[in-house]
Amino acid sequence: MDFRAENELRQRIAEIGKLMHQKNFVAAGDGNISARLDRERLVVTPSGLSKGFLDPEQLIIVDLAGEKLAPTTGKWRDLKPSSEIRIHLECYRQRADVGAVIHAHPPHAIACTLAGISLAKCVLPEVVYDLGSIPTAPYATPTSAEGPLAVRELVKKYDALMLDRHGSVTVGKDLWEAYMRLERVEHSAQVTLAAQQALGKPVAALPDDAIFKLAEMRRAIFAQRNRDVCVECNACPVSERHASRAPKPAARLENLIADEVRRAIRNP
Repeated sequence: MDFRAENELRQRIAEIGKLMHQKNFVAAGDGNISARLDRERLVVTPSGLSKGFLDPEQLIIVDLAGEKLAPTTGKWRDLKPSSEIRIHLECYRQRADVGAVIHAHPPHAIACTLAGISLAKCVLPEVVYDLGSIPTAPYATPTSAEGPLAVRELVKKYDALMLDRHGSVTVGKDLWEAYMRLERVEHSAQVTLAAQQALGKPVAALPDDAIFKLAEMRRAIFAQRNRDVCVECNACPVSERHASRAPKPAARLENLIADEVRRAIRNP
């Protein structure tokens, strides 16, 4: 075991947790952070502790099934993995390129989901270029098996997404990239809400030609990530043509849950 690498990862998770707390991205024991230690193990934050005051020794090592690898000593001996570990595990299952996952509760971004304001709309050029768009997954009961089902398809194509009424999920090749994407999500939400309040109406999307130029700029980058350039952008005419035929978010989640139940019955 490379103890130096493990210690560095523990220190970085604690640092990211402190940043999240300072930026008001989490409150109380909210949010959770995980990162790959190696191909078979993850380092994750424990359940119920403030992310702003983590001791690196309190972080827990789990396998890819979420099972805690029992220590014989250490401050994390009696702690439990984050209750949202299922969402993290789903992200790692769907994306081999993901090295870190952050679930946070950025207040402005959550407010957008409460108000029905989509962050997937192509409004800010830096978001369009960097993330493509920020879709919202259908509502899922926190800590339940619904969470992984809600993010399963979206995380294949997006690096940042919202959980309806609950928070954000950002992924990256490492912790810093996942954290920077969290900042991008909350900043986008702040700007969108401020503009909508000032205008008294929804913010207009970028013109199509501007969107297409940005899409061309990031096409090569998204191709390297095996990602569609524009999958669910609600600003593009092509998306509008297909919107009426697309299942509603809640219906997609219900279908996924039904599929899981049928699979469990066939393979008890």
